[in-house]
Amino acid sequence: MNLHGVKAIYLFELARTWRTLMQSIASPVLSTSLYFIVFGSAIGSRIVEIDGISYGAFIIPGLIMLTILTESTSNASFGIYMPKFTGTIYEILSAPVSTLEIVVGYVGAAATKSVILGVIILITARLFVDYSIEHPLWMFGFLVLTCLTFSLLGFLIGLWANSFEQLQIIPMMVIAPLTFLGGTFYSINMLPELWQKVTLLNPVVYLVSGFRWSFYGNADVHLGISLGMILLFMLIFISIITWIFKTGYKLKS
Repeated sequence: MNLHGVKAIYLFELARTWRTLMQSIASPVLSTSLYFIVFGSAIGSRIVEIDGISYGAFIIPGLIMLTILTESTSNASFGIYMPKFTGTIYEILSAPVSTLEIVVGYVGAAATKSVILGVIILITARLFVDYSIEHPLWMFGFLVLTCLTFSLLGFLIGLWANSFEQLQIIPMMVIAPLTFLGGTFYSINMLPELWQKVTLLNPVVYLVSGFRWSFYGNADVHLGISLGMILLFMLIFISIITWIFKTGYKLKS
């Protein structure tokens, strides 16, 4: 593997984060803090606890997921779309770096940003509510896997998009609504039986549930299913990206 090529792409993408700290870090953290204030105070005063967990602590895993899913997707999609937009993608394709090395560089940088952001939000949450993490290694593992998986999705969106509008369609119109409806602010066991079954069609439910289990040992779905869904998504996204680079779709036209 050409580690110098991977390192160049990775550091270049990370440097963009430090140049835009307000947009990349401060804005998502501020938005999440507002969720804690609004939902923790307004709804938390009416819902004291869920499954024996205070409502403020219960929503922490969901809020972290809400942020890292959208940020991972947006960071990775913008990172690869800009070379397409400016035409420098052809320099990358003609450079002595393989498809794997390109993906590792861009996706690795986007995932790193999201992991850092998730950790910062986790620390910030301490200002609003007390919480515990029963399985810290599982928590960090879920965090990293989720960031990697949705950075792959973002990379895929960046390859597919032909405009800045298309770049925002899936994060804003698909991922964000699915996350809100995926148990971020509630347990799906609180829903009527019919809607519980419908909700299980939402793939984000499995991600939020597995991540919440790592905090409190409670989950809406089995841990193995949650982990399997993350790995399945990762495999699907890697397969599609491999096909795109192999055929040149959206790259060489």
